[in-house]
Amino acid sequence: MVRKMKKIRNLLWGLVLIGIGIIWGLNAFDMIHINLFFRGWWTLFIIVPCFIGLFKEDGKVGNIIGILIGVGLLLGVRGVINLSIAVKLIVPIVFVLIGISVIFKDFGVKKVTKKIKDFTEEDLAETCATFSEQKVILRDNEFQNAKLDAIFGGVHFDIQACNIKENGYIKASAIFGGVTIIAPSNVNVKVKSTSIFGGSENKLQDKYDPNNPTILVDALCLFGGVTVK
Repeated sequence: MVRKMKKIRNLLWGLVLIGIGIIWGLNAFDMIHINLFFRGWWTLFIIVPCFIGLFKEDGKVGNIIGILIGVGLLLGVRGVINLSIAVKLIVPIVFVLIGISVIFKDFGVKKVTKKIKDFTEEDLAETCATFSEQKVILRDNEFQNAKLDAIFGGVHFDIQACNIKENGYIKASAIFGGVTIIAPSNVNVKVKSTSIFGGSENKLQDKYDPNNPTILVDALCLFGGVTVK
């Protein structure tokens, strides 16, 4: 599924670039007269990437918000709707979509999520980087369920040398920052993400083995990113 969606995104980007090239070339030879720089053309730099971004497993809320903002600005610039009204509606729409995302973010997550309901904040070993960088390297059996916060900073969490035998949980927040998690080869990693103008990437998603324990990464990405590799 992940590879298929990536192929779709690459196909869409390819078609967009080919389309621009063809139109530009035909315009140059006066074969057609399509104005690529129409009034409000710059909104496409918001609309197109956000639309293609919908073909990802996470980050859909942020992309939907981006599309609504882009379309609203385009319609306002074109005079279809009142621009001032469109701008006023952007903020409440953003809050509604974020609220819906928070309510439904646990839907569709596998059975391993049931175990984390027993965890409390006190059960999580916390690492926080605020306007700074934090690098944590754990060895042998040192891994505990963790809470990683990167706020205008970065957290590098390396547990690849740990001998993990049970399911685990990592709560990661990247707010104008980034969290990188390096997991051992003998675990599965499942990422569920709430992403607003940010995103998560699980490079181990295709390496699932039902005999291995699973680490669930619960990610919040706000103008930031969480990467598992």
